[in-house]
Amino acid sequence: MPNPPFPISASISASLSRHLPKSRTAATTVAASYRPPQLPLPTCPCNITTSLLPSLSSQSISTQTNSNLGIQSTARNTARMSTMPAQHGHSEACCNIPPIVSSGYDPKGSYEELGGYKSYVTGPSDAAKGVVTIYDIFGYYPQTLQGADIMALSGTTKYKVFIPDWFKGDPADLSWFPPDNEEKQQKLGAFFQKHPPPSVASRVPGYVKALSEKYPEIKEWAILGFCWGGKVVSLVTASPENPFKAGVEAHPAMVDPKDAEGIKIPLALLASKDENPEDVKKFEANLTGPKHVETFPDQIHGWMAARSDLDDERVKSEYKRGYQVVLNFLSQHL
Repeated sequence: MPNPPFPISASISASLSRHLPKSRTAATTVAASYRPPQLPLPTCPCNITTSLLPSLSSQSISTQTNSNLGIQSTARNTARMSTMPAQHGHSEACCNIPPIVSSGYDPKGSYEELGGYKSYVTGPSDAAKGVVTIYDIFGYYPQTLQGADIMALSGTTKYKVFIPDWFKGDPADLSWFPPDNEEKQQKLGAFFQKHPPPSVASRVPGYVKALSEKYPEIKEWAILGFCWGGKVVSLVTASPENPFKAGVEAHPAMVDPKDAEGIKIPLALLASKDENPEDVKKFEANLTGPKHVETFPDQIHGWMAARSDLDDERVKSEYKRGYQVVLNFLSQHL
């Protein structure tokens, strides 16, 4: 799918500059030729992706729209639950999560070539339910793989979990954060232009078809996405080609309330303090199906995936609780 550069309006530039340290200024345009934008970026991946990609409509997962960009603030949100009864991740009948490994995690799964993509696969061979996980821009980080193993092995219902490598072995580097110099900004700009969420979202239904052919015992599917992957979840689940019965977004990037209007399946959204609270609130209001929306007010964007500092006991606790909430939600809707 072509990824043409796009203009950044003066109003967007002004909005972006309000989220940057005073020592930085925001550029007003992206060059007409295909190259990384010369644009100072916020320090949170959710804001970075939003400032680099156009607003993405869920009406079609195969095209990008020309609507204005949305800039996400980093205002501290307050914990907020949806109209679905709050479980708070404490259902003993659902979850028995093992101790979280802070460092040196040994993944329980293996890698297979599925649907044309290297995929991390974990879970029992007789599982009748599957979860496709869309990682964040950092790819196969230990925290993300540990999360997949938790999903596969902790609930009373067992799941087979698949993480396809959309980046073909070339993910973003965690050392690019914060993007506080020109080299980091260029690398991130090139990465986001190379991997816009619609281009991945358009491939997800075909990937699930390939999984179903290889694993016919799996009868129902859910999707879980982190950060950048959260936007992929919105686009896939709102599309006519959606193959999933339930969806989950953890600290999603580019939260767009318009996406929620097309989502008819049960959906959970776990926000960090870095997502725009107004966007999260409007997104929740636009969901018409069963939903669970909760903010983890002292956690950063990425706490359930690659940016999780599991040496911090508070982060570890909320990492665990996040997966308990996800498992509770799936136990009710998958």
